[in-house]
Amino acid sequence: MTRLHTRNPVRSLLASCLILGSSFTVSATTQAPPSLALPVIPAPQQVLPSAASYTVNSRTVLSGSDEAARTVAAQFSQLLGKTSPLQLNLAEGKTNAATGIHFQLDPALADATEGSYQLDVAAQGIRIRAASTAGLFHGAMTLLQMLTPATGSDVAVPAVSITDAPRFSWRGFMLDSARHFQSVDDIKLLLDAMALHKLNVFHWHLTDDQGWRMEIKRYPKLTEVGSCRSPAGEAGVNADGTAHLYCGFYTQEQIRDVVAYAAARHITVVPEIDVPGHAQAAVAAYPEHGVVDGPTQPSANWGVNPYLFNPRDETLQFLENILAEVMQMFPGKYIHIGGDEAVKYQWQDSPQVQAYIRELGLKDEEALQSHMLKRLEKYLEAHDRKLIGWDEIIEGGLPPEATVMSWRGIEGGIEAATHGHDVVMTPGNTLYLDFLQTNLPDEPPGRPKFTSMQRIYAYDPVPEQLTAAQRKHVIGVQANMWTEHTRTFARLQHNVFPRMAALAEIAWTPLERKSYDDFLARLPAQLQRYKALGIGYGQTALSVAMKRQDDRAADKVTVELSNPLSYRDIRYTTDGSTPTAHSASYGAALTLPVPTTLTAQTFFNGKPLTDAPNRWVFDGASLLRRTDKTLATCPEGGRLQLRLEDDNPLEGPRDSFDVTIFNPCWLWEDAQLQDIASIKVRAGRIPYNFGLLKPEEAKRGYRKPVARHGEFEVRAGCHGRVLATAPLPEKPGKDGFIELQAPLRAGPEQVTDLCITFSGDTRPQMWVLDEITLQPRK
Repeated sequence: MTRLHTRNPVRSLLASCLILGSSFTVSATTQAPPSLALPVIPAPQQVLPSAASYTVNSRTVLSGSDEAARTVAAQFSQLLGKTSPLQLNLAEGKTNAATGIHFQLDPALADATEGSYQLDVAAQGIRIRAASTAGLFHGAMTLLQMLTPATGSDVAVPAVSITDAPRFSWRGFMLDSARHFQSVDDIKLLLDAMALHKLNVFHWHLTDDQGWRMEIKRYPKLTEVGSCRSPAGEAGVNADGTAHLYCGFYTQEQIRDVVAYAAARHITVVPEIDVPGHAQAAVAAYPEHGVVDGPTQPSANWGVNPYLFNPRDETLQFLENILAEVMQMFPGKYIHIGGDEAVKYQWQDSPQVQAYIRELGLKDEEALQSHMLKRLEKYLEAHDRKLIGWDEIIEGGLPPEATVMSWRGIEGGIEAATHGHDVVMTPGNTLYLDFLQTNLPDEPPGRPKFTSMQRIYAYDPVPEQLTAAQRKHVIGVQANMWTEHTRTFARLQHNVFPRMAALAEIAWTPLERKSYDDFLARLPAQLQRYKALGIGYGQTALSVAMKRQDDRAADKVTVELSNPLSYRDIRYTTDGSTPTAHSASYGAALTLPVPTTLTAQTFFNGKPLTDAPNRWVFDGASLLRRTDKTLATCPEGGRLQLRLEDDNPLEGPRDSFDVTIFNPCWLWEDAQLQDIASIKVRAGRIPYNFGLLKPEEAKRGYRKPVARHGEFEVRAGCHGRVLATAPLPEKPGKDGFIELQAPLRAGPEQVTDLCITFSGDTRPQMWVLDEITLQPRK
């Protein structure tokens, strides 16, 4: 089934400027400080005025105090050449040059948190000093941002002295390569972006129910079998009826290349091998290490799947053998062992597993999971590594030296820190980047309960409940990019950027130095750097959001405009022209006659933040039509709303649909039914492929069908009378859609909420609404 929306391309045109002043401090309030605003993200710890500025041009020479410092200077030169017209040369040999840009390793400088540095601008040149190469590199990234985006061959660097250090030692970003696969070049682009933002931990989710993405030479079937799945629905079937497989894995050589690339940018790669759950792809490859007899295959379902590793010694030895090869590829301190969402149905139903629990003298299945993880922790400790896992590893008994990654809120992190365990805070309701950036119709597939930039920026990883001693166990913060609904790398970039900029400020900048308004002032320059690096950042957050209230009787519409990031300067026109900085400034709701074309654009410092404005046509037809993305969700719809992608075409763009998967239902609030004769709907059908826990699955509801294949139904409110109904066909048309029209039943309703549903249980497929139209009497 296929339908494509027309989307406005959005590109940032904003160039940055350096605003000179006497000092630079950032308050924790939302008021930007009236002082020196360097276009640097994350904001440095301290910026003070120095005696003189310095101009960098093609004659400026780079130098380093030793080979390590020269290496950083060379990296700086290469990246600067990608992001600006400046091409700087590196001086030959070691030098203590007093002019130009000089990088110096200075062991005498304090480096309590690795990565601190000192950057000083003087009339003779710029000097970056640090006790470690990581600090020099971070100082180089700061200077890079001070020099970009540059449009000329001479760039004036303001007279400043910067003293900087990270707030947290773990500044992480997680990428799920198991659900959808990214190329090595894609990964390297993300690592470059992490380096720009001073992030230093790349958590790589490489195994899950839907795919095993890492070559293990001792167990080749992990990738021969486990790296390919047949997607649900039409996406899993070729035109000739054969299986259309989704495949991909990284060879050990490719993994070592990625690890080395990250290390050169002072980023540690932490691999994740999920135990005991999220194991279906591995069990498909080696069924003897599962619990259920008989073959399976990598899952085409999203959500929570029931496949678990067998807890017996033979399987633990299998996992240790895998870890042996993992440790050869990943030299970092931490190995992530998962531990999340391991529903114990298979263990509970297995007589052999139940007998094993009794044999070990364990209390229950949670204790059995703890038993497995404690053994794996001992194995890792014997090889001088540390186990880290999701907060479920607390249940049943936490392995003695484990680090906890708290994702189900902050409670797991609080509990772990209270008992002396290190914690990385990554709450899903704030730092999961598969939640949409905005609630606008143009967002790609994901979870429509969007996570705004404001919410991310305001997050403090250190809970107030902890004592001073316990707070030291909060070693950092991480954002996670899960990819169930992110099939393409373009969509992944949209989800991650520019929100990575807010993550960087949480992880690096002291709490008292943060200011959201100041962050917004610095962000446009960062967007220009994204463009120079080829990063396809999310454009919707910079556009104009529109909320409407229709009055059909009076032929008018009332419109409210806003920007999702809270940029305040919105300019608009009503004559069809593109807004300029001199167009009308939006201040309050607009009441417009129908027909009207409203065009609006967000501005900052007099320049548009997008290439193209947003444009809405309000005419008689628009007052009578709504789409799935402009309707509300019925209260009975349940908590799990998703923006789901269509299952075809096999290649190229696909459409998406907003739907709640527990009780699919759409709500047109305050629909005006005067003179309406019938209701027309366009609907499609997509796969219902979700693994839910048994209690959640029991909550899924649907209206009992009357017709053989169910019916399209519209009610007056979710519990009101039926206003219109039409029987559903067995299958959609050749294009994957159906169009149905039902007469409006006479009644007293003039203005009412329309509750739109499709009756019947059609799993493993589901009907989804595309658009609904009110048809007036002729």
